[in-house]
Amino acid sequence: MTQLKSLKSLLITATLGLSTLASTNLYAHVDHDHTSKALKEAVSGEHRSAKNKARDQYRHPVETLGFFGFKPEMTVVEITPGGGWYTEILAPALKGKGKLYGAHYPDTGEDNYYSNSRKKLEKKLASSVVFSEVVLTDFVPRKQSELAPQDSADLVLTFRNLHNWKDAGVEQVFKDAFIALKPGGVLGVVEHRLPAGVSPKKAVGYVSEANTIKQAKAAGFRFAGASEINANSKDMAQHPKGVWTLPPVLSLGETDKEKYLAIGESDRMTLKFVKPENASFSDFKKTK
Repeated sequence: MTQLKSLKSLLITATLGLSTLASTNLYAHVDHDHTSKALKEAVSGEHRSAKNKARDQYRHPVETLGFFGFKPEMTVVEITPGGGWYTEILAPALKGKGKLYGAHYPDTGEDNYYSNSRKKLEKKLASSVVFSEVVLTDFVPRKQSELAPQDSADLVLTFRNLHNWKDAGVEQVFKDAFIALKPGGVLGVVEHRLPAGVSPKKAVGYVSEANTIKQAKAAGFRFAGASEINANSKDMAQHPKGVWTLPPVLSLGETDKEKYLAIGESDRMTLKFVKPENASFSDFKKTK
C-alpha cells in the first residue's frame, strides 16, 4: 500500500511538472508571436517608403530586434536615429505599450550637420501620428550624455554608428548606455565589421568586433552573444571609398555600380551585451 501511494505521488508530481512546462512553453510561444506580430506590422506599415522597405533584405529588422530581445512593452533607446529608418519600425511597435527615446544630436542653432540632422528628424517625427509618442533626448558625441533617465531602459540600440564616434566616443557612449539601462537590460550593437587581419586604413568605415566587445566589457557589460543575421560574405570590406562605396550610398556613382549592387550592403556584426543584474550606478561610478 505504501509503495502504491508513493507511485501515485510520483505520477501526480510528474504530471504537474509536465503541465507547468507545457504552460511555460505556451506562454513563451504566445509572447514570441505577440512580439513578432508587432514588429511585422510595423515593418509592413504604409508610413514606410518603398525605398526604406527595399533595405529590409539587408538590415533584417524583425530578426535583429528579436535577437536583442525586443518586446512591445519595453522602454527602448535608439542612439542617433539619423533619418529614422529604424525609428519607423520601433515607434509603431512600441506605441501605446512601451516607450521610445531617440537620443540625437541637439539643435544648437548653428548651420552644421548636427543641428540640421536634429531639425530633419523632428520634421519627420511631426509628419505622422505613428511617431507621436517618441521622446527626443540630447546626445553629444564623445561627451557624457543622458540618453534616458538612469536605470530606465530595457534596451539601448545603436545601428552603424561606432565608426563615426571613434574609440573615445564608443567608450563614452557605452558608459552612457550602461547608466541608462536597468540591471539586466540589453545593449544591442550593429556595425560594419572589419575582417580579422585587415588594417582599418584599408577598410575605412569598418570596425573591429573583438575591440568592440572589449570596449563594452570595460564599460561594465557582459557579452551575451553574437549573431550572423546581418552578415554578408560577399563584402570583402576593402573598397575605393570605404564602406560608402557600397549601397545605399554608392559613393562612386555610376562607376562599377552594378558590381557594388551585386555585393549589397556591408557585412555587419550584430552584438548583444547585458548589464549585470547586480549592477548599480554607484558601482559604475567606482569603476570610472
